[in-house]
Parts: sequence; structure tokens; C-alpha cells
Amino acid sequence: MVDHRIIHYRDAARAMARGRFRVLIPVDGADEVGELGQALLELGKTLERKFEEVSSLAQVTEQINAGILLEEVLEKVYTSFRAILPYDRIGFALLEEDGRVLRARWAHTESGSPKIPSGYSARMEGSSLLSILETGRPRILNDLEAHLRAHPNSEPTRLIVEEGMRSSLTCPLLAVGKPVGFMFFSSTRLGTYADLHVALFTQIAGQLAMILEKSKLYQQLLDLNQLKNRFLGMAVHDLRHPITVIQGYLDMLVGGVVGSLAPAHQRVLRTIQGSSEAMLNMVNDLLDVSSIESGNLDLRLKSVSVGAFLEEIRDESVLLAKGKHQEVRFDIPAELPQIFMDSQRIHQVLNNLVTNAIKFSKEGTVITIGMRADQGEIQVSVVDQGQGIPKEELSKVFTEYGRISVRPTANESSTGLGLAISKRIVEAHGGRIWVESEPGKGSTFTFALPLSTK
Repeated sequence: MVDHRIIHYRDAARAMARGRFRVLIPVDGADEVGELGQALLELGKTLERKFEEVSSLAQVTEQINAGILLEEVLEKVYTSFRAILPYDRIGFALLEEDGRVLRARWAHTESGSPKIPSGYSARMEGSSLLSILETGRPRILNDLEAHLRAHPNSEPTRLIVEEGMRSSLTCPLLAVGKPVGFMFFSSTRLGTYADLHVALFTQIAGQLAMILEKSKLYQQLLDLNQLKNRFLGMAVHDLRHPITVIQGYLDMLVGGVVGSLAPAHQRVLRTIQGSSEAMLNMVNDLLDVSSIESGNLDLRLKSVSVGAFLEEIRDESVLLAKGKHQEVRFDIPAELPQIFMDSQRIHQVLNNLVTNAIKFSKEGTVITIGMRADQGEIQVSVVDQGQGIPKEELSKVFTEYGRISVRPTANESSTGLGLAISKRIVEAHGGRIWVESEPGKGSTFTFALPLSTK
């Protein structure tokens, strides 16, 4: 006859396999079957606790991994890990100089300012941390004061003891099998980490290492990009002065200020003048890109009459189109509202769009500049009858140096930066810019600026 308890235990084991750990398990009786029931009950509690730990770790990892910048990720670690780990202080340090030096990069403590600030460094030679790297396993110190007495020359231990910390958990960080640094969790209470499961925190350390390494690399990329922008800004700024001087003298020569020139000489000088202007435009575009990427785009916002602003654009656009015998039409309401904007920068945007429409359209075509107020914003559009842009290339249009297969119809020069700059300027105004195009039917570039009463 089958013991009825065995049937219950079988059903309980199947339930646990499906993730249900709290099941009814009869544990009556002091025989071996009863002991089996007791062991199964304890197993259920252990599995439930492990499942909760893993679930908490997964949630915390997801929250932390949402960060990109190193500081942002570390702040998320500090606020998120309390669900699975007690602490009053967290420190983060990276190995440098081929692992010979450990440098503190970040710390957050409940006791006020950390005694070990960012930038603090210590030699790894002779450090007790070396044994942690050798084993790859977290180290728990249940009594930091006792550890300090045993290692009186350990200045980092002395400093966190001065902060009021009494126990610690040190997690080695290994990315792709290579040690990259440490996370230090500390508590103001003795023995805080005495009962922790080391295996769980080995897993935590592994996941943290990959996340922090990703953030560190991204931060390095940002730093390099800023360095590039500073270099580019300085180089291009120094280029603009001699080009401006060259242009000034060319204007004098072409204008006959220093005497009359033969027609052949005039043609050569005008060619040089055109190349000089193209080079100056390129330098100005590069300066704009450098300023925008470094966050130094200076907007001089003021209330502007849209109608008066467009009157300034009208004559310039007509003049630009004359060279290719194109017609510029305006589709603009009689009354338009005031708008808060940097008129010089928006003039630059509109000039870029009109210039592109002229470049990529054939002679004798029509370019239409339209404007309307719609749902709290002003929309300005430039419509051409040009070649159009293939659908698969539209995503490149507003990117720096985003070359597309469509070429200017008269071999006009282009830096490939104008539309990218225009996008940044419009977005800096809180607006948006987009393009609608179809090969053979032309393109419509539109930007929208919010109506404001500042």
C-alpha cells in the first residue's frame, strides 16, 4: 500500500518545478518518510528565497543597465541595491597602470563626505586586495577595526573606519575574465555581511563589472569627442582669419581698387574668389559643428515679426536662384504671429534649405517657400522640383557628412554639414525638422518652431 504522504510529496515536487514553492506538505510522523517531507519543506523555502534573490538581482541589474554615463550607473547602484544588500557606503575604484595602482573613481556614504575622495590612489603591491583578485571571490570583513589592528598600515581601511564603517564586502570586478577594479560595500554595524551567500555576490560582481566597463568606455568616448571638438574649434578658428584676409584682397583686386585688370586675369581671380568663399563656408560650418557638439551653441532669442523676417529672406533667395534661372515663389499668409527665436540662426537654417533646393534642382524649375501657423507652432517649408531622395537614404540627410547618391545638378560644392547644423539649431529652439521626398518628384524640407510668448 502506497503511503499517502508520498503522493503529496510527488505533487509538491512537481509544483516546485513549475515555480510554486509554497505548497502544502504534510510532515506528520517521525519515520523516514516524515523526514523526507520535512526536507522537502525546507527545500521549498530555500528555493523560494533563491528565486526572490535572483528576481531582485535581475530587476536591479535592469535598472542599473538603463544608465549610460558612469556616474549615472553608480548612482543607480547606490539607490537600487538596497533591495538585496544592506550598506551605508559604496565605493568604486579602477585598476590602472596595468593593475599596479588602484584609483578611487566614486563614493557615496550616509555619513557625509567620503574620506576616500575621487582620485585617491594606492599601490596594489603588498595590498590585501591582491588575494581577492587571485581568487576572484568577494571578501567579507565582519570587524573593520580588528582588520585595521592586524593591518595598521592600511590607510584606506583607516579612512573608512574614521567614516564610521565597521564591516565591509569587497567585490572584485572582472570583465571578460580580466580584473578591472572593485566595488566596496560598507556598513556601520559589525557583522552585517556575516550570513551573506558569497555565490550570489560573485554573480553580482560579474554583472556589475560588465555594466561599469560599458559605462567607462562610453565616458572615455565622450571625453575623446570633447577633445576632438576643442581641437577642431581651435584649428578652424585659426584658419578663418587668413581666409578672410585672402578674401579681402581678392575683393580689392576684382573690384579694381588697385588698378584695372585684363579680362583673363579677372576670370582667374573670380575662380579663386569662388574657391575662397567655398572654403570660408566650410570653415564656418566646421565651427558651427564644433560649437554645437561641445554644447556652446549660443542662441540670442528675442521676439521676431515673422513677416518682417521673411521680407529679408525674399530678396536673398531670389538672387541665389537667378544663377540657375530658377524661380522662387512664396506661399505665406498675410498675417503671421510673432515668434521667439534667434533670427540669425533661423536665417542660417532657411538659407541652408533654399541653397540645397537650388543646388539639387535643374535650371528653370520652381522653388516654393511656404509658412503657416498650426497647433501652437510655425511651420516653414521649402519645396523644390528637384531629383528627390531615395527612401532608403532619407535617414542620412540630417547626419554630419551624410552623403547620398543624389548630386548637385551643376557640380556645386557641399560640406555635407548644412542640414546637420540646421537640425541642431532647430532642436535647440525646441523645434523639429523633417523631409518628405520621392525620386523624380522633388523634396519638401519642413521645420517647425513652437509659438511662444516669452
